[in-house]
Amino acid sequence: MIYLLGDLQGCCDPLDRLLRTVEFSPSRDHLYVLGDLVNRGPDSLGVLRRLRGLEGAATCLLGNHDLHLLAVAHGVRKLHKGDTVAPILDAPDRDDWLNWLRHRRLAVHAHGWLMVHAGVVPQWDVAQALALANEVEAVLQGPDLAEFLPRMYGNEPARWDEALQGADRWRCVINSLTRLRFCAADGTMEFATKEGAGGSPEGYMPWFEVPGRRTASASVAFGHWSTLGLINRDDLLSLDTGCVWGGELTAVRLLEGGGREVIQVPCEQARKPG
Repeated sequence: MIYLLGDLQGCCDPLDRLLRTVEFSPSRDHLYVLGDLVNRGPDSLGVLRRLRGLEGAATCLLGNHDLHLLAVAHGVRKLHKGDTVAPILDAPDRDDWLNWLRHRRLAVHAHGWLMVHAGVVPQWDVAQALALANEVEAVLQGPDLAEFLPRMYGNEPARWDEALQGADRWRCVINSLTRLRFCAADGTMEFATKEGAGGSPEGYMPWFEVPGRRTASASVAFGHWSTLGLINRDDLLSLDTGCVWGGELTAVRLLEGGGREVIQVPCEQARKPG
């Protein structure tokens, strides 16, 4: 069986409960985790151990919190109040965990679904989204990681342009794939608003509602947006249902013939908004 899983954010016990609920077998099943493996929850290191222990049976995407951990580990960012990644940073084998993390993917296309953590700007089709993700993955996995991380953060350029190069290009790709919620009809991204779809700032809309977006004919699965909640459409899966906030951990089982089944387990509230 194939499972797509929403944000974990360091919530290891719900992950274990979900895997038990579906009777997950690494020899038979495959799990796709849509980013934000760590942070805010009580056991980020436990999540990494559990997912890495699944070996080839788990494909994990990078989310904004996972990139934050890499930035903190390289001295680019400071720990925020409420960050819960210190056990990873303090582990005697921290370098091994950080190396494993930076070799995760930013986008995957498998079993008929384009999978990302956050969103896809309307200018990209599936092939371009994957190619640009691969380009940034090579930077994250390569010898220039420490040089790039100080330049990874920022909201500009807010709109994709084919002429972008270097850090500006890679930053724009990362912002789309790991931070995007709202954008304008011309693809300009907006990062300040975290409300649900009904809270769109003036002139902006959820990225998946932009008219003419080039992934409209594809099926896209993403997490990141807990205030959006579960969306279960033929062409769209939104799977961050607020596990760390005391919501549910949500997975979707892909069935033969194109059907699917939603599986949810309740989660203890590890964090309170604000």
